[in-house]
Amino acid sequence: MGLDLLCLGEPLVEFNETEPGRWLEGFGGDVSNVAIAAARLGAASGIATRLGADSFGDALTALWAREGVDASAVARDQEAQTGLYFVRHGPEGHAFEYRRAGSAAARMTPADLPLETIRGARCLHLSGITQAISETAAEAGFAAIEAARAAGVPVSYDPNLRLRLWPLERAREVIHAAMAKVDVALPGLDDARQLTGRERPEAVCDFYLDLGAKVVALTLGAEGVMVATPEARASIPARKAEAVDATGAGDCFDGAFLTRWLETGDAETAARFASAAASISVEGWGAVAPLPRRAAVEALLEG
Repeated sequence: MGLDLLCLGEPLVEFNETEPGRWLEGFGGDVSNVAIAAARLGAASGIATRLGADSFGDALTALWAREGVDASAVARDQEAQTGLYFVRHGPEGHAFEYRRAGSAAARMTPADLPLETIRGARCLHLSGITQAISETAAEAGFAAIEAARAAGVPVSYDPNLRLRLWPLERAREVIHAAMAKVDVALPGLDDARQLTGRERPEAVCDFYLDLGAKVVALTLGAEGVMVATPEARASIPARKAEAVDATGAGDCFDGAFLTRWLETGDAETAARFASAAASISVEGWGAVAPLPRRAAVEALLEG
């Protein structure tokens, strides 16, 4: 039996500076967060990537085993390391440093794709980061999208713009080419404004619908989410949350949205569910630990 959701991209091991000179080991990487969020909410999720043959790769593999994320499409690279990142906290907020150049995930090529797993999934998810980490990873992203489309598998995509990884013009070129082929567009407003040149949420939604998306779920931060299809659109206000750390909140939204959309086929229902899940995720520290379980999200919606 195939997966509900297969996430393609780059996992990372995180080191978070809790106080000067003291680091807490954790996990990140947008698509890994999405896969874990979906698994905690009841989806059969999996990840497709490459890890180094190192202790950090072992730690990520153990994480996915604990979380019930299928890792059968994960390959180990004997010649490259697993990517790392470091988080420091200061008066200006989070500061991130990455050690990912030449990582095992960045060495991914179209030849590495688990085509049968892609064809057997109910949805393929990837992001701009998946395609930004190297030219070969960008090619692999396009090849995965084409394989999914040829098999009738819907594709979802979060632009997740990271200008440290590539210049804006290159990001626009690749991300728009990819999003012209996807079914579900999951942009955040700040990223979308830079990529599309449009300011108003309605205009951003129209841009992605005109590219070809069947569903757009545009996250608006504290303003909630706008969900749009060619037939209708709705604005869903954000729940007031005691925000502690927004790391991974967008990934939580993506995993929750796709889980509920695959269950119901209804974009507005999925957006309400995902907005509630994301509001819970900002109330704890880190990308993974605060990702909510199904019961917590349903209790919040019922309340």
